[in-house]
Amino acid sequence: MLLLYNPQSSANKKPVLPCSLLAVGAVLEAAHEYQIVDGNLEGDPLGRLDELIRQQRSDEPLVVGFTVMPGPQLQQSVPLAAEIKHRHPHVVMVWGGYFPTQHWDACLRSDFVDYVIRGHGEYAFAQLLEGLQSPSGNPQRRQFDYPGLAYRDPAGVPVSNPLAPIPHPQELPSFHFERVPVERYVRKTFLGERTLGYHSSYGCPFFCNFCAVVNMVDGRWLAQSAGQVADVVRLYHERWGVDAVEFYDNNFFVNEKRVAEFARLIRHLGVSWWGEARIDTMLKFSDETWRLMADSGLHMVFLGAESGSDETLRRMNKGGQASAEKTLHIARKMADYGIVPEMSFVLGNPPDPEQDVSDTIAFIRRVKEVNPATEIIMYLYTPVPLAGDLYEQAKAEGFAFPETLDEWVSPEWLNFSQRRSATMPWVKQPLQERLHDFERVLNAYYPTSTDVNLQGNWRRLLKLASAWRYHAGYYRFPFELQAMQKLVAYQRPETSGF
Repeated sequence: MLLLYNPQSSANKKPVLPCSLLAVGAVLEAAHEYQIVDGNLEGDPLGRLDELIRQQRSDEPLVVGFTVMPGPQLQQSVPLAAEIKHRHPHVVMVWGGYFPTQHWDACLRSDFVDYVIRGHGEYAFAQLLEGLQSPSGNPQRRQFDYPGLAYRDPAGVPVSNPLAPIPHPQELPSFHFERVPVERYVRKTFLGERTLGYHSSYGCPFFCNFCAVVNMVDGRWLAQSAGQVADVVRLYHERWGVDAVEFYDNNFFVNEKRVAEFARLIRHLGVSWWGEARIDTMLKFSDETWRLMADSGLHMVFLGAESGSDETLRRMNKGGQASAEKTLHIARKMADYGIVPEMSFVLGNPPDPEQDVSDTIAFIRRVKEVNPATEIIMYLYTPVPLAGDLYEQAKAEGFAFPETLDEWVSPEWLNFSQRRSATMPWVKQPLQERLHDFERVLNAYYPTSTDVNLQGNWRRLLKLASAWRYHAGYYRFPFELQAMQKLVAYQRPETSGF
């Protein structure tokens, strides 16, 4: 028996379709009996897992697989997995996903994680299950042979095999949606009344050195065809009445031909959609493709603007095609087509975080002048385990990743995982306060369109109350705005989703 567990994301975030577990389950469907348990839907996740484990025969191998993201998922997973292992020592605990791929050694230093599947684990996980169930041969010897597997050697030392090859999404079996209560994931968002998510591609062909995806895919991008993706959207629309789709792809817009064909195939459905893209890539799209995207319901695109400094973009390895001027250009262009840019900025970059914050704040104001509808998301620079100028400078400042899961789930590292850390050694307290004060004023003067509960009167009141601060460039101590935003339970997409 196999249990695939999706940890609770956060208390205030509505559940999203667990695409990663549906992908794993689709590969296992023919050979293994499994059940998907979503902590976001369970009032008592521990009780539910405990109940299912107790229902199994004692002589039946039982594997519990966790898919774990950094942040709230990790914080929930650590005590839950530890308690499951304490109650049921015979259970084989396997972790996979974004966090274990990057920090597999910290996972295996715990006494409750037996194996880690690194990278895209559909087939790697299936291989591990076959090895665990095989009655012949030396089990420890077999463990060495699986690409994408990390484990403890006979001396108890964490070791890892190379990452497994990335399976092509076009060749993977389709999701078995009957394995989860899809209707419970359909929700109202700013995109539409009935929104559902999907993941149509793997990876990204670029090498930005602040992005952990690079470690996992090494510049590869593999995607389902436009027809396959359109078929899923059509199924969502016809079966569950979906009128909006979020694409979780790291970079949906890599291939213009694919995007244009997809837009052409779904434009009659009346479905709104959202995805992530590179600025320089989208600026190469033809006017015809832009019209198709707009006509097909493309409502918003998440864009990694990152900085208003071309020198910082170079040091981030954003590529020779990225520039501040192109960020302003796409903001204008998207205004022409009625598509909202959602731009992320990484602030506080070494070696001069104070100047970096000043320059980026000034640039964000320029973006808002060009296109006031632009959504702005700000993060503090947080290193990823990848060689590069920014990471090397962070280490020189005394930065080091935690070595145990107990450290990772501390409040300090939870904030780090959400790029909200207040303890990065190169970002001092006054600079953090300056950044948060600006963010508070910006979010009041330009209230986010992604908070569907923020009504018109409150939007106008926030804008009116913050106008003098924004125009004067005076952001210090915005206590009145903080109180107002707390009163209306103001939500931002970077912390609460859509």
